[in-house]
Amino acid sequence: MPRIRGASIEEHHEMVWDDLAGAMRELLLERDYDSINMGHIAARAGMARNTLYNYARDKSALVRALTERASRPALARVAEIAARTEEPAADRMREIIAAFLEASTDQALQPMFRPGSAPLVAEVPKGPDNPFNTIVTEVENVVHDGIARGEFTDTGDVQLTVELLSGVMRAGAERIGRDPAAFTATVSTAQQMILAALIQPA
Repeated sequence: MPRIRGASIEEHHEMVWDDLAGAMRELLLERDYDSINMGHIAARAGMARNTLYNYARDKSALVRALTERASRPALARVAEIAARTEEPAADRMREIIAAFLEASTDQALQPMFRPGSAPLVAEVPKGPDNPFNTIVTEVENVVHDGIARGEFTDTGDVQLTVELLSGVMRAGAERIGRDPAAFTATVSTAQQMILAALIQPA
């Protein structure tokens, strides 16, 4: 039986996933995503290629799994912001935008936002199994709250509104991925555009 690290199988698997995330981050800093293969990832993570296939059948599956794991802190952060219902909806939305775009700087999430990532994004499960579904739901809740308070314009279709605004978020994440130095300006512009679309005219 192979040696395990940690006090249990579960802890061992967590450590391996951490190694894989670290390997992907390092490789993405060195080369283009399309040039990375399972052999590169296994070697960088310090494991046999055959062992890597126990965790994912191919690179796309591995990236989806890493995306789900890497997105957990962002999901928790967005949920915490959205739950502060004593604060104005606009303030919470502004903070959610910043939190999401900051999360997008994680190299483990970058493949989902890189140009040409549509085939990979299309493979991500839809609905409750989508790693970003919680963020979408929380944003919808904030928009509903803003409408109820008279802060936001009622478009009649909150789901469509959030879907359209998510395009701004994705464009911002892609821009930051191409030019990390543009982070602050991109966050500010995304906040201005989204809030301008939401806020009830005076």
